[in-house]
Amino acid sequence: MDYLIAFVVGGIICAFVQILMEKTKLMPGRIMVILVVAGAILGAAGVYEPFAKWAKAGATVPLTGFGNLLYQGVKQAVDMEGFLGIFTGGLKAGAAGISAALIFGYIASLFFDPKIKK
Repeated sequence: MDYLIAFVVGGIICAFVQILMEKTKLMPGRIMVILVVAGAILGAAGVYEPFAKWAKAGATVPLTGFGNLLYQGVKQAVDMEGFLGIFTGGLKAGAAGISAALIFGYIASLFFDPKIKK
């Protein structure tokens, strides 16, 4: 049942993004920022954590999960380090995922022939 819930929730989030892309003039980068900020706001409001526990990967894998991760990192760093945590918390919390994306992207570029779109 967990897989089904994750699939449906992730699909709803993706469908919402697809509708935004097709029905508005928002650029994909701005939609991505909206998702990250929405995850951070929902995390700050205390709504995202129970939602993520219920929806599992359906809520944590999309960009809303990344926004919540950044919020949680900043919150924890501020509690431990004070004001300086505002600047370091998000970087520490997201470092592993960002590093993995860069490393695996580079490895994939070694096996394939990446080209710039024209």
